[in-house]
Amino acid sequence: TLIMGILNVTPDSFSDGGQYYSKEEGNIKKAVEEALYMVNECDVDVIDVGGESTRPGSKEVAVEEEMKRVLPVIEEIRRVSDVPISIDTRHS
Repeated sequence: TLIMGILNVTPDSFSDGGQYYSKEEGNIKKAVEEALYMVNECDVDVIDVGGESTRPGSKEVAVEEEMKRVLPVIEEIRRVSDVPISIDTRHS
C-alpha cells in the first residue's frame, strides 16, 4: 500500500484555499515545503501535483496555464527530493 499526498497549485482549490498557487518564489517555496512535510512527517510515498481545480463550478484551464502552475513546483520538488511525483491532469 502506498500513500499519496495531494498538492494543489490552483487559485481556487477547495482543499487548501489556493495557498500554494502563485508564480512567486515564496509560494513555490511554500508548496515544496508542504510536499516535504508530507514526505517526512506524514510518510507519504508519492506527491500528486494538481494545477486545475475540479471543484463544482470551476472553469477549465488551458494546458499552457496548467503547465505554468505545476512545472516550477515539480522542478523544485525534484531538485530537493527523489520522492515519486504524479500530475493530476485531464490533459494527456
